[in-house]
Amino acid sequence: MSDLTPKDPRVEQAGASDESLQAAHEKLLGRKPDDGAHYKMLPLVLLFVFSGLIFYAGTYLNQYSARYDATVFNENGHSTKGVTAVAKIDPMVLGKKNFELVCATCHQVTGLGVPGVYPPLAESEWVNGSEERLIRIVLHGLKGPVSVKGTVYSAAAMPVFGKVAASGYNWSDDKIAAVLTYIRASFGNKAPAVTSEQVAAIHAKEADRKEWSAEELLKLP
Repeated sequence: MSDLTPKDPRVEQAGASDESLQAAHEKLLGRKPDDGAHYKMLPLVLLFVFSGLIFYAGTYLNQYSARYDATVFNENGHSTKGVTAVAKIDPMVLGKKNFELVCATCHQVTGLGVPGVYPPLAESEWVNGSEERLIRIVLHGLKGPVSVKGTVYSAAAMPVFGKVAASGYNWSDDKIAAVLTYIRASFGNKAPAVTSEQVAAIHAKEADRKEWSAEELLKLP
């Protein structure tokens, strides 16, 4: 007796071979599944260009990064061993900048001060005289009356600028030296520059010193 039961197409598909399924897909799509899936290799020219850029970037960073030492570009920092230090900022430029930002509030940008209140720096015997006295005034502050060019000023005290106790500014030795160098060469003054080494020497010796009086300073050489 013959089997008259209709064949289930799903059963036929399940029994089909991989080759027949592939042929059926090709017939339906009109092309092979992989047709057109071609990938072009990156041109050698671009490969060389990218390689050259990477090499240049590495060389540039190695030469100019200063080994990523933050102190190299810090005006108050110290260069790391083996790294060429960047040239320091001109003391006159640094001194003028800080003088105009802070000191000019009292002494004015002209260095003439305010009559009867803030003493002048222009042609002042304190500015043109002993640099060690002047360093101490800025480093530790000045209290009490002071005579400048024959006029006594007692209305306001000189604040503490150095990195010492009770300082409101915490200026570095370099910054103090730059400001003093600037005022000793400006406003008609013609006194020698002050170095950061001079400031550092007094700073180290008198780190705990409080404000000076004019009388105490005049006793110093």
